[in-house]
Amino acid sequence: MDRNIAYWFAVHTRSRHEKQVDSFLREKSIDSFLPLVKTLSRRRDRREFVDIPLFPGYLFVNIPLDNVCDVICTRGVVRIIGTNPHTPTPIPEKQVNDIKILVNGNVKLDPYKYLKSGSRIRVKVGPLRGVEGILLKRKTNYRVVVSIDLLQKSTSAEISIADIEPID
Repeated sequence: MDRNIAYWFAVHTRSRHEKQVDSFLREKSIDSFLPLVKTLSRRRDRREFVDIPLFPGYLFVNIPLDNVCDVICTRGVVRIIGTNPHTPTPIPEKQVNDIKILVNGNVKLDPYKYLKSGSRIRVKVGPLRGVEGILLKRKTNYRVVVSIDLLQKSTSAEISIADIEPID
């Protein structure tokens, strides 16, 4: 891994501190991505839509390895996720870009358990065009499940079976 090239990394934050950490990172001019989904909050006296993290406790940063210390020293950051405790593991850019497309695609997203097996597919038309994931059938509709392998977390979006193609 080249120390001067920016890679995507998953950052584990303190519980319910994702938005605050994202703000602190942006103040430091660090490229961060916090995928948020709108959900209905049921308070005692009212109901309103609020943005919550798609992957609670995590956000993503695009940094070179030389800037890891800047992220770890940010208030609210627990660690950068890696397969080795002291070495961060990069996330494939395609996976992060697919999550960005899902979040910006104006479709209803549901957090989904991490899947490793299943039919790999690519969406060929519509707002989710180019997204690659796993095909899932739920009752009468189909969903594409996109995973972040390192976090072992996934999200799913409803799709039309006519809009997809298998990946070889």
